[in-house]
Amino acid sequence: MAISSRNDLRRRGVLGLLLGAAALPLVGTPAHALTDGEARALIDRVVSDINRIINSGQSERAMYGDFERLFDRYADVPTIARSALGPAARSASRAQLAAFGDAFGAYLARKYGARFREFIGGSIQVTDARQLKNFVEVRSTVDLRGQAPFSVSFMVSDRSGADKFFDIVIEGISLLKTERVEIGSMLERRRGNVDQLIQDLRSA
Repeated sequence: MAISSRNDLRRRGVLGLLLGAAALPLVGTPAHALTDGEARALIDRVVSDINRIINSGQSERAMYGDFERLFDRYADVPTIARSALGPAARSASRAQLAAFGDAFGAYLARKYGARFREFIGGSIQVTDARQLKNFVEVRSTVDLRGQAPFSVSFMVSDRSGADKFFDIVIEGISLLKTERVEIGSMLERRRGNVDQLIQDLRSA
């Protein structure tokens, strides 16, 4: 065998060993799981932005714009939207799902922006985080002048490929469950017409 051929084989052998060694740590390595600290860090940013918005002195219209951007950035709106649409999501076209997601996201920001506007003059503080099944609950406390403190919890997951919250529970009332019931009722009144629902959500 020629010297150059032996060298080529030797190089390929060394490369094979190196590549094999590099791959070994990956075998049996569990997939990354969202930690309490990562979920809390996300909600710390969410709460900071909410506190900034509600105490900014802006007009109601400007606040709603800020809340829409907040939901776009931090919330898993596609997951919330599909949950809210319920069984109709399975038969909706891709274009309908996209249009519904856009309309629903803006509607959600206006609706919960109005709720958060009630906190003007107060503050929200993150208190703790805990693992629940395949997501993390991050709990916070709202302090308002002249009222007893109450709780707001954010449910955080990384199933979308990024750390996002997919539910907010205000005083025990779940955004996800509430919207599933309300959107379901709206769709029923429109005899299951998703396009009509999308159109009406844009002005709701």
